[in-house]
Amino acid sequence: MAEFENGGFRLHYIDEGDPEAPAVLLVHGFASSLKVNWVDPGWVKTLTDAGYRAIAFDHRGHGESDKPRAGAAYTPEAMASDVLALADRLDLRTAALFGYSMGARVSAFAARRYAERFPLLVFGGLGIGLVEGVGDWDPIAEALLAPSLEDVSHERGRMFRAFADRTRSDRLALAACIETSRKELTAEDVSRIVQPSLVGVGTKDDIAGSAQALADLLPNGEAFDIPNRDHMLAVGDRLFKAKVLEFLDGHRALIER
Repeated sequence: MAEFENGGFRLHYIDEGDPEAPAVLLVHGFASSLKVNWVDPGWVKTLTDAGYRAIAFDHRGHGESDKPRAGAAYTPEAMASDVLALADRLDLRTAALFGYSMGARVSAFAARRYAERFPLLVFGGLGIGLVEGVGDWDPIAEALLAPSLEDVSHERGRMFRAFADRTRSDRLALAACIETSRKELTAEDVSRIVQPSLVGVGTKDDIAGSAQALADLLPNGEAFDIPNRDHMLAVGDRLFKAKVLEFLDGHRALIER
């Protein structure tokens, strides 16, 4: 198992493909893992087959990484520092950042703070919700802490509780993550993310918010509506994969080693 350390936590990662190829650093979503978000839906294979180096890690609180149960561990700034720490560990001068849902939020914070290291961005599963918020997540925290799925009546809470149970997640760590990871950026903050950015959101996604509205705030933003996909299914969509590859290929020079 490959590991790196940051902030006192041990974090699990994978590094696939040609080590000299342009790197894409994959940042997964809430209650997911590198396996569920990137390996199982075929993203690692898609990227490496297309000539990219695919790197992914399990967030703190997720997958095979350490699972603190204090909210202070999960601010977007703290989680963005994990992204940089992995890039440093692998001596990546530059890499594309591709985040999904919570991972897109973390990627946005990383992109603002470490712009020279991450000159190309893909935000999946998060549109204008990056600025306006993604609704009330307190019922989701309550669902995670409930004795069982049968005790949860809130629709979105049931969805995330079932997902957490399926991925065998540490529900106390996830509940702590909800406390502090939802911090929004302002429209002015987003306007300072100048890197070429692709925003992909499913047309049936009722969490992320509009892809076009976020792209309009980004100086070099482009929106892509993922047809007939909700928040959970959009990530592995074949049309989304084709669009991301087209976007990466069009800006490949930015991440050439």
